[in-house]
Amino acid sequence: MTMIIISLLLLASLLPHLTFTAHVNVSIVNGREAEPHSRPYMVSLQTYGLRYCGGFLISDQWVLTAAHCWTGRELLMVVVGAHDLRNSKSSDHIRVMSYIPHPNYTTKTFQNDIMLLRLEKKVELNNNVRPISLPKEGEVFKANCSVAGWGRLATKGRGSDVLMEANMTVKSQAECQRRWGSTFFAPQMICAHGNGGSCFGDSGGPLVCGNTAVGITSFVEAGRCNSPNHPNVYIKISAYLQWISKEILNE
Repeated sequence: MTMIIISLLLLASLLPHLTFTAHVNVSIVNGREAEPHSRPYMVSLQTYGLRYCGGFLISDQWVLTAAHCWTGRELLMVVVGAHDLRNSKSSDHIRVMSYIPHPNYTTKTFQNDIMLLRLEKKVELNNNVRPISLPKEGEVFKANCSVAGWGRLATKGRGSDVLMEANMTVKSQAECQRRWGSTFFAPQMICAHGNGGSCFGDSGGPLVCGNTAVGITSFVEAGRCNSPNHPNVYIKISAYLQWISKEILNE
């Protein structure tokens, strides 16, 4: 079966600007409200006050997100330390200084859908703002996984101003391949499913297993968030550790 994969930015490109805000408040379906500031690594990527994608701190000046969250034209702002985005302060909004999408990212297949953002200044680390650990090369996680984000509570539902979360189970590579066919590229991707999960535009947020970010939200089945037939797909961070280290050291 040929599947149509829709990312936030591909969807937005088909819409007139005035309707764009109706499609950027997107996030976790069938989830629950996260305990405030229990995920201090979570950030909201915004442009002109519109929520674009998720992301997560990996240091006091670097954010990891999905490459498809930037087309090369937007000026992104990173909101740190927020739970209810309506209460975020101006000091929580930090400009992006450098955009570093993976050089081999392709919109046709979503391979290498990973991007580093260097913030204009270092964030002040505290209980509400703190980076998350990355996996070791080759490390595999299967239990105690979850996703989080702000926005849609159902595929065609309303957005959420508070951070939502849902538990997920990582599926075997064989099952992911069977469900997605050639769309799933095992060396770079993970798939996961749960009672709740990621939705359109939740892109860039982390798949967290234990206390480690192991994946980056990349794509879901078109027209159906958290489909049991086509589990949500995440970029496998452990496959990019050398690239991440090289880019951070070069800046």
